[in-house]
Amino acid sequence: MTELVHNIMKKQVVTVDSSISVKDAAKIMEDTGVGCVIVMEENVAIGILTERDFVRRIVAHAKPLSTSVKDVMSSPLIVINPDESVWELAEIMKLRRIHKVPVVRDNRLVGIVTTTDLTKLCSAGSDSEMRRVADQILLRMKKS
Repeated sequence: MTELVHNIMKKQVVTVDSSISVKDAAKIMEDTGVGCVIVMEENVAIGILTERDFVRRIVAHAKPLSTSVKDVMSSPLIVINPDESVWELAEIMKLRRIHKVPVVRDNRLVGIVTTTDLTKLCSAGSDSEMRRVADQILLRMKKS
């Protein structure tokens, strides 16, 4: 049976308006214990701001804390449909070198999946199931 994204995604997603400052976004991330926020405009997800973005786009360039998240977010947003397979998700993460993928259905944000969620999936179940998953991953890697 093929595992689908909606089975492993988190439905609670922390979002921020595109107009807030990176300082406010950082405080929200700290308060909620997340490593990213999805940036919204008029109820549409337009970008993502991750801990990596803070290092590479804010601190490394000495941007002021008053900078708008819209000015430093990663965009365009790379998303996946909740009915896609986890294999497709893993392929997107590998090819795009990203660790967090928002889940969108009909232009509506419905969840988020991270590499941690994939790792939990791979580590769940019996040793034989783990071996089967690992064999599938290795087989797909050889084809690439």
